[in-house]
Amino acid sequence: MTRILVTGASGFIGYAVTEALAARGDEVIATDQAIGPRLQALATRHSILRAVPGEITEWPHLVGLVKEGRPDKVVHCAAVVGVPASVGSPINTFRINIEGTIHLLEAMRLFDVKRMVNISSEEIYGPFQADVIDEEHPCRPTKPYGISKFVVEQVARDYAAAYGLECIHTRTCWVYGPYYPRQRAPRNLLEAAITGRPLHLPGGKAFSVDQVHIDDVVQGILLALDKPRHRFDAYHIATGVSTSLADVVAMIRERLPEADISIGPGPLTFVDGTEVVRKGALSIARAREELGYAPRYDMRTGLDGWIDLLLAGKG
Repeated sequence: MTRILVTGASGFIGYAVTEALAARGDEVIATDQAIGPRLQALATRHSILRAVPGEITEWPHLVGLVKEGRPDKVVHCAAVVGVPASVGSPINTFRINIEGTIHLLEAMRLFDVKRMVNISSEEIYGPFQADVIDEEHPCRPTKPYGISKFVVEQVARDYAAAYGLECIHTRTCWVYGPYYPRQRAPRNLLEAAITGRPLHLPGGKAFSVDQVHIDDVVQGILLALDKPRHRFDAYHIATGVSTSLADVVAMIRERLPEADISIGPGPLTFVDGTEVVRKGALSIARAREELGYAPRYDMRTGLDGWIDLLLAGKG
């Protein structure tokens, strides 16, 4: 039985990874600053899952988990996530994302845990220079979240070179799906459509981005975790296709014709007013070839499944 440490296990991606690992029979040590109700219920259902609250920036907590738990591998999901959260709290973002990761790498070094899969982000690139980009695209992040994620990758590469660790970075784009926690498209549009509430976003109609379903993200992470040998340390786990927000609105209205939702022209901004930089699609050619990764959801299929769950009072 393989033992996996998952950080950020109460989060959107962290919970989904933890659930998948436990379902396939791996022993899981799941940690987060607080153990949410879904993770607590999951731990109740699976005796091979142990949920432990604590901050990754607290060295005694983290090193104790690694020393006592002796994980074989790590999936590192813990982070302050998203541009708005990072702009609102840059010091905390750098402390958790960078300092917390260094604590994790140090604990791995001390107790000989060799492999970590780190959840990275397209935000490390900054504005895309093409409609479809690969893993060699220049990294010029512009906000604390993307900057911190880029630094995490670089620090991990330094540890890999110096101490023989294997740090694999799965770069996702806009992850969506049931239980997505933030009020960002498509969740805000779906909830408005299903509850009959009007929602007319002022801008972002032409904004196009690669949106990847949570189940496909988990697939890619586990493939990277399990691959015996890696030629590369970074993979895009996305769909390879970008979808405009105008098309997302159209897809929702096709399924829910009474929906009073729309999106206007002009730039897309986050809730704090920060303008979203140019995005596009992430090429998944490397992940297909090296990992055997094959996304199962296009945007329409993913939205339909999520709508079904929301209509059933779930998700």
